[in-house]
Amino acid sequence: MSWKNIAALTLALSLLGGCSVVERLVYRIDINQGNFLEAKDVDTLRFGMNKEQVRYVLGSPMLVEQGHPDTWYYVYYHKPGHDEPQQKDLKLSFDKNNKLIGLSGDYQPSPQFMNGMN
Repeated sequence: MSWKNIAALTLALSLLGGCSVVERLVYRIDINQGNFLEAKDVDTLRFGMNKEQVRYVLGSPMLVEQGHPDTWYYVYYHKPGHDEPQQKDLKLSFDKNNKLIGLSGDYQPSPQFMNGMN
């Protein structure tokens, strides 16, 4: 086999299989959307906090449903350039008096959550 055939074969293989290799060399930005919450901030939440206090600690929620204003959703989506995306959710429930009564999702309530406000 001549060097021209070897070069042509190498070029053909790199063109056919090169996309996966070349794609890793191309820079892709990280995409962050939503509310980034740290566990220490979620741990400060207490049963009975009002909506203003929760908004002060966590910021504005990503979603408040039209028909359910007493349920707040905090959603965080992170897509690293070439890796798998990750999503974290936090759902807060309030009673009719705008007091925090529940917390669910990817974050766990702290052991002091049920101690309530002083």
